[in-house]
Amino acid sequence: MARKTRKKNGDVKITGIWIILMAVFIAELFLYTWCRVNCIDVGYDISKETKKQHELIALQNNLKIELASLKSPERISKIAKDQLGLKAPTKSQTIVIP
Repeated sequence: MARKTRKKNGDVKITGIWIILMAVFIAELFLYTWCRVNCIDVGYDISKETKKQHELIALQNNLKIELASLKSPERISKIAKDQLGLKAPTKSQTIVIP
C-alpha cells in the first residue's frame, strides 16, 4: 500500500511539473506573439510617417518655388505699374545723398 501512495504522489508531482512547464511555455508563446504584433504595428507606423514626411517635403518644395515666383522682380514691377499706377522716378525726382 505504501508503494501505491508513493506512486500516486510521484504521478501528482510529475503531472504538476508538466502543468507548470506547459503554463510557462504557453506564457512564452503569448509574450512572443504580443512582441511580434507590436513590432509589426510599429513598422506600419514608421512606414506611414515616412510617407507623410515625403509628402510634406514635396509640399515644401512646391511652396519654395511659389515663393520664388511671387518674389520675382518682374512680377512686382508689373503689379506696381499695372495695378498701382506707379512709374520709375525721373532724374528731377531723384536726390543723391553724399
